[in-house]
Amino acid sequence: MSDRDLLDLLRSGDQGAFQQIFRSHYTRLVGLAGAMLRDTAAGEEIVQDVMLELWRRRETLVIETTLQAYLFRATRNRALNVLRHARVAQRAEPLMRAESPAPARADDAVAEAEIQRALAAAVAALPDRCRETFELSRVHGLSYAEIARVMDISVKTVEAQMGKALRLLRERLAPWLPQGGDF
Repeated sequence: MSDRDLLDLLRSGDQGAFQQIFRSHYTRLVGLAGAMLRDTAAGEEIVQDVMLELWRRRETLVIETTLQAYLFRATRNRALNVLRHARVAQRAEPLMRAESPAPARADDAVAEAEIQRALAAAVAALPDRCRETFELSRVHGLSYAEIARVMDISVKTVEAQMGKALRLLRERLAPWLPQGGDF
């Protein structure tokens, strides 16, 4: 049975079609997610989430590529979200554990909190593609070539998106940056 036939049956609520899709793609998707996360159990959880979402959205699902490409992209995106969250948690961990003395001045703590809020707001306000490119580079430490592969775009597009993201961040954060400040 073709993917298109399976999708038509899935849209009509056929559980057999869903089970066939699940069995056909599960192992390879777990391999992808497990390799990205270096954790097979976490990879299995991600794939189960992707499959659950496929079932939930079956009636309104629009797949413009092949079913396999759609499932691989959804799995990759969820794995990247887990990696992003882990990176943020990893960066915050020392701050949470540290028993640092009180700041020398109360103004320092207030200013730092204000800068952090401004930075988070500025990054959140970036266009989606710029934000994803910026986070993959600055948060996850990926090279431009790796970002290009992950996002399925050219390295030149990555460079352009990073340039745009940095320019927009400089503009939005100008009040908090020293003259000539850079990221």
